[in-house]
Amino acid sequence: MPAAAINTAEAPVPATVEAAAAVEQAPKVSFDPVALKAKYLEERNIRIARGGGNEQYTLLDGEFSKYLKDPWAENATKREPVVEETEVVIVGAGFGAQLIATELQKAGVIDFRMVDKAGDFGGTWYWNRYPGAQCDIESYIYMPLLEETGYMPTEKYAHQDELFAHAQRIGKHFGLYERALFETEVKEMRWQETEAKWLTTTSRGDKITSRFVIPAAGPLHKPKLPGIKGIETFKGHSFHTSRWDFDYTGGDVLGGLEKLKDKRVAIIGTGATSVQIVPRVGEFAKELYVFQRTPSSIDVRNNQPTDEAWFKSLEPGWQKKRMQNFNRLINGAERDLDLVNDSWTSVGRVLMKDPLDWSDPVAAGTRFQMIDFEKMEEVRQRASTIVKDRVTAESLKAYYNRFCKRPCFHDEYLQTFNRPSVTLIDTKGRGVDALTPTSIISQGKEYEIDCLIFSTGFETSNSWTHKTGIKMLGRDAQSITQKWKNGISTLHGYGVHGFPNAFFVQYYQAALTFNLMHVTGEQATHYAHIIAETKKRGIRTLEPTQEAEDAWVNTIVQGAMGMAQFFGDCTPGYYNNEGTASEAGAKMASYGAGADAFFQLLADWRAEGNLEGLEKTYLSGQP
Repeated sequence: MPAAAINTAEAPVPATVEAAAAVEQAPKVSFDPVALKAKYLEERNIRIARGGGNEQYTLLDGEFSKYLKDPWAENATKREPVVEETEVVIVGAGFGAQLIATELQKAGVIDFRMVDKAGDFGGTWYWNRYPGAQCDIESYIYMPLLEETGYMPTEKYAHQDELFAHAQRIGKHFGLYERALFETEVKEMRWQETEAKWLTTTSRGDKITSRFVIPAAGPLHKPKLPGIKGIETFKGHSFHTSRWDFDYTGGDVLGGLEKLKDKRVAIIGTGATSVQIVPRVGEFAKELYVFQRTPSSIDVRNNQPTDEAWFKSLEPGWQKKRMQNFNRLINGAERDLDLVNDSWTSVGRVLMKDPLDWSDPVAAGTRFQMIDFEKMEEVRQRASTIVKDRVTAESLKAYYNRFCKRPCFHDEYLQTFNRPSVTLIDTKGRGVDALTPTSIISQGKEYEIDCLIFSTGFETSNSWTHKTGIKMLGRDAQSITQKWKNGISTLHGYGVHGFPNAFFVQYYQAALTFNLMHVTGEQATHYAHIIAETKKRGIRTLEPTQEAEDAWVNTIVQGAMGMAQFFGDCTPGYYNNEGTASEAGAKMASYGAGADAFFQLLADWRAEGNLEGLEKTYLSGQP
């Protein structure tokens, strides 16, 4: 499509257009694609050789459970155990759980209970209050229910305090506080066959009976630590980024970490969280050592305040339209319009001007790889331009395809390595060697430190029960761990044969797009529809037939085969099961045709109206 045909009339604010122009007007770089591909594989193989898969991490059990302590609600509010019956139990209180609750209300299901171990609504934004925390997807498509609550984000990429406040706003606007049990951890959900209901029990002695359960604990829920030799011997101060210790560092989510001025600090990890933390810690720490296994790609963020006049000009339905546009753009499916105009959508803008012709898959794939090479070379060139030390700049360059890891966007991270007090320790893909009571050892060199910050992510591939802390028992007391011992098995990502009236919120075997709130919003609509239909039709229980579940799993595995080469060539990470291929890993894939096609599949299923693939029993007197 020629550039003149691109519709930019709905571009959001001048600042975001300028950000897009800055990306597209960057100097073009030359490269040898054969040599670059070889470099990618070389870097991957170095990291694969380290081995370990998920076993390279330390789970937060036993003595390490201290890292799970809630620093924001240390003294739980005393209350009597709740014994009640309700229509739906929702596990979780983040944006995803709130979307579920609001969609239930829209569908006429108003009798539900929300349970969460946090002390308030917020989910990710309740726990992750580290300095510099903000969304990396623009606020206008990430923050849910903006039209419904009448809220205008203050900036394109909102910070944690604003995101947390928005979760509280949603809670108040939709009357969710009176339906929530906070500081309460669900311990077990057990199916009661005779009553055809679930019994949910909690850490506070609650016993809640419900027709339906919706576990919505979030995909990145339980933190993990690296499996470093001697980790249990370290005597200095330490914490995980999801439980930031401001008593030790001083300051708040925006920075001001004054108490670190006489501290030698180490951060392990250089993913999306660390990219936001490093500038804030580097500003104050006496010394900061950043230990890197694999660099993140660091593109332009260019955060800007929201143009109030533009925001007020938006027409009803704008947020969903914008979310759809973003998803289609980053998947190369949009042809006419870029509403978001940021570094995420920059490759989509290239394809808008000259779309791929998938009638020749080989030629299209080759051209797409060349576009990806060019984009990543541009990002790597940015490191060379900003970071003064050439060795450090080279170490900060990401040699892999753009979506092998979640892309990062920041305008201070690379600059922080120009501070004389900040040192990048490039472990060349091998990770840290060991910890002593007072230091970190890497590549034979010892670094004395006072404080160790783990920026090492969350469990993604462990059993559902371990990640959530919930024992879930379906029909005949079969646990979800037993059911999924050979890999996840669902219909459309949510329903599981043998677990009636249960709706899982996850992207496994469902859809995956970088804006997870888009996915959860579509799932919320779908689940609320099904639950409302059971009431209209007098349905007592419903669950996928084993045949429908098996067929869907086969669809997922077949789709995963199409991406096997791409992810196989990627550097290890949670996207590819840490570089370890397996049948169970293939079953954890999302729908191969993409998120947009998955959303349409669900919409078509609802429109057909026959609840296809679901096995149903009825209330007395019903068909």
